[in-house]
Amino acid sequence: MMTNDKRYGTVVRSTGGAYVVRTDTGDYIECKLRGKMRLSKTSTTNPVAVGDRVQIDTDDGQTHAIVEVVDRRNCIVRRSTNLSKQAHVIAANIDQALLVATLAHPETSTVFIDRFLVSAEAFGVRTIIAFNKTDLYDDETQRELEELESLYTKIGYKTVRLSATKREGIDTLSEILKGKTTVISGNSGVGKSTIINALEPNLNLRTDEISVQNDTGKHTTTFATMHPLSIGGDIIDTPGVRGFGIFDIPHSEVAHYFTEFFNRLSECRYPNCTHTHEPGCAVRMAVEEGEIAVSRYNSYLNILDEDKDEKYRQGYGLRR
Repeated sequence: MMTNDKRYGTVVRSTGGAYVVRTDTGDYIECKLRGKMRLSKTSTTNPVAVGDRVQIDTDDGQTHAIVEVVDRRNCIVRRSTNLSKQAHVIAANIDQALLVATLAHPETSTVFIDRFLVSAEAFGVRTIIAFNKTDLYDDETQRELEELESLYTKIGYKTVRLSATKREGIDTLSEILKGKTTVISGNSGVGKSTIINALEPNLNLRTDEISVQNDTGKHTTTFATMHPLSIGGDIIDTPGVRGFGIFDIPHSEVAHYFTEFFNRLSECRYPNCTHTHEPGCAVRMAVEEGEIAVSRYNSYLNILDEDKDEKYRQGYGLRR
């Protein structure tokens, strides 16, 4: 029988059916979900996520159970699989997201970047874009990097250049992360664990080499884990993903999360303009005049069309 030894804490590790909770007194406790929570109806594959504030109960000082999840202030969510009606919560109650992208070894697509940004905007999470492995870029890739930095800073996103293996940009990144809870995400192989190791060498997270055959990364992080930062705050390491499926955003609202689209919505001839075919569309006119990047508009169309042919899994290829 459960006791009244109820405490609150934050979930710092999720391994499917088992969790580690850091209590408000600083203890780390392994927990399971109470039975009725496991059976409760939910639209997510993981009813409890890293970053969740939870209440735990203890049975005779030995068995610990999560009995309640405090309402989240925000979260990062993606569709679990194509055509699925369920979502996977990547992390909850975060101050910001760090999206790691690489323009080589492997190449992150603008479609992936934009899908992540849209989802983060929809769920109220500020995103910083970190371009990693800059030491591997040739002259052409450096020019492409400058173009992407200009594109995303122009529409309001902060960007940072990193070479985690050489510790370039790590001090700048430290200032951005200091005192905040940050979730780090991106494709497999972009160097998330290497970045965390550069920030906190004592963690010594496992990293792997990129596959020479197909220039893609391996999943070195299997489960989401929150690590405390010595500079203050926490960073949540997450498994790499191939594609980023949008969840619970009606097609009529997708344009609201493209900042440069949203600023022109009132200029469209029709209030319910989908920005795909209607005459007098201010968004399409801005694309034609070069005021909105073609890559951003293509990402918008890709999201609208994501239920067909696994569109959201088209994860790589900036130049396609």
